[in-house]
Amino acid sequence: MNIIQVTVVYALPEIQYIREVKIKLGSTVKDAILASNLLNLINNISFYHNRIGIYNKIVHLKSKIKDGDRIEIYRNLTIDPREWRRKNIFRSNKNLKIY
Repeated sequence: MNIIQVTVVYALPEIQYIREVKIKLGSTVKDAILASNLLNLINNISFYHNRIGIYNKIVHLKSKIKDGDRIEIYRNLTIDPREWRRKNIFRSNKNLKIY
C-alpha cells in the first residue's frame, strides 16, 4: 500500500491550523480533511458551507489528492470585498489633509 503525505490548512485571522496527514494513495480531498481531525477541532468548518482548494484552486471533495498537496479550507466572507474597499477608501480619505 502506497502512502502519501499532504497538508490540510485552515486559517483564522488570529491562528492557523496546519496538519500534516499521511494517507493512502488514491484518497480524496474529503478523506484527507477527515484524517486531519480539523472538523472535530473547529466548530465552524463544514463541507457544505466552506469552499475547499488545493494550492488556491477550488476543487471538489471527491477530487483525488497527490503527494505534497496543500488542501486549503477557505473561510466564508463576512463582508463583500467591494464594500470593504469602499469603506477603507472612505477611512483613508478622512485622514487626507489638503493644503
